[in-house]
Amino acid sequence: MSTPFRSTSEFREVLDRIFTIMSEDPEMGPALRDADVPQRFEFDDLDLVLNVRARRGGETANLHWRWTDDVDWEPKVMMSMSSEIANRYFQGRESIPLAIARRRIRTRGDIRAALALIPITRPVYERYRSIVAADYPHLKV
Repeated sequence: MSTPFRSTSEFREVLDRIFTIMSEDPEMGPALRDADVPQRFEFDDLDLVLNVRARRGGETANLHWRWTDDVDWEPKVMMSMSSEIANRYFQGRESIPLAIARRRIRTRGDIRAALALIPITRPVYERYRSIVAADYPHLKV
C-alpha cells in the first residue's frame, strides 16, 4: 500500500484537524475524555507515532495528543497501520474489527477498550468526508 497523502506534514495536518474535531465536539469530546483510553498509533508507512490521552486536571481540551513517543503516559492500546488504512477508517470505509482480523491493523493491549470507542467516534466520519471533499479531494475513497 502507498500513502494517499502528499506528505507526512499533510497527514499530520489532517489528523490534527480530526482529533481537534473529536476533542471539541460537545458529545464526542466528553465521551472520549470519560472513556480515558490512552492510545498509541503507529503509522508505519510514514514512520510517525501519535500518542493520545484524555484531559488531565488544568487542561481545557478533552483530548491531548503528541506526535512523539516522548510522553508521560502509558498507552492502554497500541495500533499499527498504514496512513491509507487510517484515511479509509476516518471516511467510514474501513471496519476496525475487520482490519484487525485481516491484519491491516496490528494491535496490542486492551483492544476491547479501543473497540468500545468506535460508536463514540462514528460521527466524525461524515465530518472527515466533508473536510476531504473541501480541502483534500485526492484523499477520497
